[in-house]
Amino acid sequence: MQSIIITGAGSGIGRLTAKAFLDAGWKVGLVGRREAPLEETAGGNPNALVLPFDVADPEAVEAGFDKAMAEWGRIDALFNNAGVGLKGAMIDEIPAEDWLKLSSINITGMFLCARAAFGRMRRQDPQGGRIINNGSVSAHVPRWGSAPYTTSKHAVTGLTRSLSLDGRAFNIACGQIDIGNALTDMAQAMTQGVPQADGSIAVEPVMDAAHVASTVMHMATLPLEANVQFVTVMAPGMPYIGRG
Repeated sequence: MQSIIITGAGSGIGRLTAKAFLDAGWKVGLVGRREAPLEETAGGNPNALVLPFDVADPEAVEAGFDKAMAEWGRIDALFNNAGVGLKGAMIDEIPAEDWLKLSSINITGMFLCARAAFGRMRRQDPQGGRIINNGSVSAHVPRWGSAPYTTSKHAVTGLTRSLSLDGRAFNIACGQIDIGNALTDMAQAMTQGVPQADGSIAVEPVMDAAHVASTVMHMATLPLEANVQFVTVMAPGMPYIGRG
């Protein structure tokens, strides 16, 4: 039975993806800051391991991954999913503390969890594993007023590329899923109307977030001789191709 740790598993894409892996018979580590939502995701499934910790806390991350290793003996995959956004605004109107909070999760949290997974995958026997980072279409082109979020997602792409290179010697594959307008609580605003680059407000099409979960499942179930390096899953009518 294979194992995966999923960060941000208490809601949204993380919860849907965790449930998909549990339904497929995987051992799933559920990471989030609050235990109650993780227990709700677990739903009493004996293969779910609730790991309540803050991804931005180095000691807590290491302790959480140690717990998973002690429980399972190995970690086959990480879905590095946890992330937050900010309301759109010009960069000089964004409080510095909001940037620091966002970057602590979207950049530092991604780095720390990838670091923890990589170290254990490198040293386990048999060696190897897979890390899947959650990017965004903002890893390619920005939305209006999204300097903090877009900066963080470009950083995720740099992390993905670096781990893909460094992981070769240890049979560790790393890929990235870039998501556009998956309908979660975070994307509800799209159905009401959001600011566009031309100053207008427009409703944007969305897609069922289950398509994200099934794509992550495909990426994770490939043999380690194959890797989805980058994949974009999005509502096809959203303003991405030719954005602006």
